[in-house]
Amino acid sequence: MIDFDQIKILYQLGRNLTLADARILMNASQPKSYAVGDHLIKEGAVKKEVFFIKKGLVRGYRVNDKGIEITGLVRREYQIVVSVNVILFDQPSESYYQALEPTEVFCMDYDTIQNIVAKYPKLEANRRFILLNLIKELSYRVLSVVFKSPEERYLDFVKKNPNIINRVHDKYIANILGITPVSLSRIRKRIASKPPKK
Repeated sequence: MIDFDQIKILYQLGRNLTLADARILMNASQPKSYAVGDHLIKEGAVKKEVFFIKKGLVRGYRVNDKGIEITGLVRREYQIVVSVNVILFDQPSESYYQALEPTEVFCMDYDTIQNIVAKYPKLEANRRFILLNLIKELSYRVLSVVFKSPEERYLDFVKKNPNIINRVHDKYIANILGITPVSLSRIRKRIASKPPKK
């Protein structure tokens, strides 16, 4: 039986995927559900898992030496959750990945993906496309912190994530932007006070 939810997600993630390609990947994935607060990946984890979010919201965070959680990213529907350290460098995860909402995912073992790609080389382009997008996102975030103002970073975040801005706690958004919750509040007030563009 075809799971059209899986196919929809795979088409969102991949590039030039055929129905046959999607079936190959579907057969290798397992549906999983997480309650609010559950962890998909914990710091120190070494299991090479890749999660495709069907429904829900996941944040990635680290705990600093003072015991404070610092959120670095938020993943929403049709996005990937993965520890780059684990799958690319064979090192333990340095971050936690936690469900912020009831979350449903399709989980795949990365070594299984490697084996599938070895059998079906055409899928290599999709794997490369996904990994390059992850690297591109990390590079963009570093450059935006260096070259963009906090307000510009906030506006970018809203533009790229319009459907989750009201689903994520302000302190997590502030962490992602590299500012304090107080600064985030000031930015929002400043934007709200500006006259609308004609």
